Amino acid sequence: MGKTVRELVATWPVVRQLTGDDKLGLRHAAQSEHSATLRPRTETADRVVPSVCPYCAVGCAQRIYVKDDKVVQVEGDPGSPISRGRLCPKGSATKQLVTGDLREYKVKYRRPNGTDWEDLPLDRAMDMIADRVIATRAATWDAEHRRTLGFASLGGATLDNEENYLMKKLYTALGAIQVENQARI
Repeated sequence: MGKTVRELVATWPVVRQLTGDDKLGLRHAAQSEHSATLRPRTETADRVVPSVCPYCAVGCAQRIYVKDDKVVQVEGDPGSPISRGRLCPKGSATKQLVTGDLREYKVKYRRPNGTDWEDLPLDRAMDMIADRVIATRAATWDAEHRRTLGFASLGGATLDNEENYLMKKLYTALGAIQVENQARI
């Protein structure tokens, strides 16, 4: 049968705090029946993999907790001299990067003037990109100045310094002069 009003009120945290021995509400007075059964997500992990946050050039260290080869939690690494275990909101959401329901696992392509997305094999998509870069460079090449204004690069904040360096080298070799990195804008 259901609880009486007195029994129900007695379960309220503020009542437990005021009438019990936990006056500051730091122990059992602040705990519900549900929260008493909760365990840390990190407790179930098989192993911890050290990593670096992928979102900017700061390089905050992370601990990736893995169970059965699946990520169960991502936390900052307190041993890091850079972040000392802290993560920004983007870094704290890193788990969603690899486990989110909305993550795409296939290359999507929408044809010019099309309304639907279609799946493409990765090799085909890479060939299409390479063909378009080569064609754009050929069509927009300025031989006098040895450059092209036909394309540019804006590196994302998820690229680290080394990746941005390689992007700069690639686009400079192709003759592009507009090469920027979002992480420093």
